[in-house]
Amino acid sequence: MRGLVVSGFTAIGTGTGAMLVLHTEAGLDPAHTVISEYAFQAAGWLLPLSLTLFAFGAALIAEALRRSGADRRVVALLAVWGMCMVLVGAFPTDPPGVPLSVSAGIHRYAAFVAFLVMPLAGLLLARTGIRHARLVRVLSLVALGALVLVVIPYVVRMLGIPLADEDFPAGLIQRTVVVTELGVLWLAGLAAPWRAERSAAAPVLA
Repeated sequence: MRGLVVSGFTAIGTGTGAMLVLHTEAGLDPAHTVISEYAFQAAGWLLPLSLTLFAFGAALIAEALRRSGADRRVVALLAVWGMCMVLVGAFPTDPPGVPLSVSAGIHRYAAFVAFLVMPLAGLLLARTGIRHARLVRVLSLVALGALVLVVIPYVVRMLGIPLADEDFPAGLIQRTVVVTELGVLWLAGLAAPWRAERSAAAPVLA
């Protein structure tokens, strides 16, 4: 159990490190540049690597939660999040100004699903009274609120209203979603051994 969680944390931490190195090497404005566009930089290969590590970490934590007897819906949602991370990394978006391709479409909708399912998993997990349940709930709600803001530029442009990148801090809002969701995933990992210990300590009724 603990081995799964530690391995999951190691994967998430390594993925975070790769993401930070990519941001440092690219030197782009993180407030207005979305993470997907970092793939076009010299160190862009770090993006799919980071996302794959996040996915691997999520799979390990999902398995740890399953073994601890967690809600199957939470386990399934974490698994979906991980699969979506793989798709986001495997199918890059298009360069700015290029019509939407199949790859970019898969990338966009997989990212949306991932951004949606992690807060739902967090809210379900928080309802079970885990340790740090209030923080999990807060992070999940912040992620959902930021997700709504992430969608706004796409809706505005679909309506034919011009919106320049510098007019909307899309990058900052997207990073808020990513950071809060990684926080939910990390706390979900902490919940797995806690649940297992609590179950083991529960008295057995004859």
